Amino acid sequence: MARARHFKHPDTKALIEVSCQTTLYPALCLKCLARYANSNVRNEQQLAQVALTVSLYKACSTRSYMLKVAKELESIKAKECPALRDCLQQIDDSINQLSHSIRELRRFDLKAGMTDDLFWHIDNVDTWISAALTDASNCVDELPGHRMSKMKATIKGKVMNVAQLTSNALALFHRYAARYRSATNKKP
Repeated sequence: MARARHFKHPDTKALIEVSCQTTLYPALCLKCLARYANSNVRNEQQLAQVALTVSLYKACSTRSYMLKVAKELESIKAKECPALRDCLQQIDDSINQLSHSIRELRRFDLKAGMTDDLFWHIDNVDTWISAALTDASNCVDELPGHRMSKMKATIKGKVMNVAQLTSNALALFHRYAARYRSATNKKP
């Protein structure tokens, strides 16, 4: 049973709970974002920013673990090295794309109104998060599920977690961006 959480900012708590219900992995979303309920997260843009940062952090820690394993496997000339290197390259790409997404989301100038520039930024963020998710998912697919070693299973679990967090971040970004897309659809 889940432990009760106490929040200093009930509005932030409500924002996290409602927003996480729109993701594919709501329990993971709540678990990872609940610690930010007492922070200055006050709107959907900030929540998407935090979700992307959480995903980036997890991708970086997964990369570090994979690098350590890759060195060990290379020293014994293990047959898993090429698949691990390919997966590592995809995680590197995910890290790069998540970093771009975070920087781009910070560039949003909402005071300028709904301009083509805003939609260009929205499309950039959407493209980079989607690409990061694809890369993480492809990495998971490269690690076959049957008769896996403990090491492969650990890597697969870590990369799957990155993919799920990135999926959640994408859903939260879509939730945020939808208000601007729907506003342009209402214009005559």
